[in-house]
Amino acid sequence: MTKSASEHWVASMLSRFGWAAALTRDGIERTDILAAQTDESRRMIEVQVKGAQDGGSGRWSKWIVNAKAQQFARTDNEWFALVLLPMKGDLSAPRTFIVPRDHLSAATWIVHQEWLTDPEAPLGKRNTPLSYARVPAAVFEGYENRWDLLTGSAFEAPVLLGPQLRNWAQDQRIGLPPEHPWNENLPTW
Repeated sequence: MTKSASEHWVASMLSRFGWAAALTRDGIERTDILAAQTDESRRMIEVQVKGAQDGGSGRWSKWIVNAKAQQFARTDNEWFALVLLPMKGDLSAPRTFIVPRDHLSAATWIVHQEWLTDPEAPLGKRNTPLSYARVPAAVFEGYENRWDLLTGSAFEAPVLLGPQLRNWAQDQRIGLPPEHPWNENLPTW
């Protein structure tokens, strides 16, 4: 029910912000919601929704970001809506993070590689492949409720990841995914 609840939440919020949103029902690869602005711009976006249950504090909640979700953007209108649903019985609103696809793929790689190659971790204990990467909500705090980003190009959206991720992206042990667009020119954040 987490996936369904998350998708419906995002569709309802998009509607509140002037988007005509339609759930794709798994009909389009990498897209859970197609939306068009209802103003004269008629801008269209594709949104992939990832839902997770908030473990209580939100900071420790994580999304599993599989290999498909880590693919780079093909167009400047590809976004993720990462949703943290409150614990069962809690009627407060979900937390939502609006993240450009390329930002999510970079963050996932950086967080996973830092965890995987941590020199202080016991040898042989960390072997989970990148396709099962888990990224904590704290990584995306700068993107919380940034529905405004959707009106512009995902390629031009500001990078709102924490400064530690930029440091790790420049570390030879961690770096960025091969062929990621930021390998040519790492943005400032």
